[in-house]
Amino acid sequence: MELVNQKSAPIIDNSPDLTPKEEFDYFTRFLHAGLAVGGTLAWVTGELAGDYKKASHLGFTVHSWLGITVSLFLLLRIMYGFWGPSNVRFADWCPCTRERLLAAWEDVQTLLRLQLPQRASHDGLKGLIQGFGLLVFSWQALTGSLLFNYLQPGAKARGVIHFIKEIHEIGNWLIPIFLGLHLTGTLLDAIWGEQKWRRMFFLQE
Repeated sequence: MELVNQKSAPIIDNSPDLTPKEEFDYFTRFLHAGLAVGGTLAWVTGELAGDYKKASHLGFTVHSWLGITVSLFLLLRIMYGFWGPSNVRFADWCPCTRERLLAAWEDVQTLLRLQLPQRASHDGLKGLIQGFGLLVFSWQALTGSLLFNYLQPGAKARGVIHFIKEIHEIGNWLIPIFLGLHLTGTLLDAIWGEQKWRRMFFLQE
């Protein structure tokens, strides 16, 4: 991936990696693992939840409890984003300013030049993607929690509950978009970067 075009002949860029060295505490890694595994399982089992209309609704039950578990992990992550270490706080990485959005655009241009952006995990394009994922999972957690508490299994949803169910299913499209972007970044980092994914899953200190 770290290829630079010079006179039409690609060469390997051997310049030193200036990406800031990052360390994540164990609680951050625990939350990340819970969201990654639980969120993926909840998304996969979403197709099984359509049996909520039946008297026997195992798929809906499994999906619902997985969703509630992910919601608890998400709540902890949001709280940790305010009082956790500086490198996981929202104030330091949420791409809500013009400068941070410009940094994300610069990262896109760097990727188009077949180079990896040298930024911390929550800066630039990485921060934009992770912020998008946080919004998607927050949306799913909110609407899913409402369905968990107010949807009555054994009958077809109607009225407001039907509307909540429909907007909850938007996640069936948004989650794979986020996962595709996030996993692509992880793959690029695993091949050409610092392999930060190993530290997030307790495989490397």
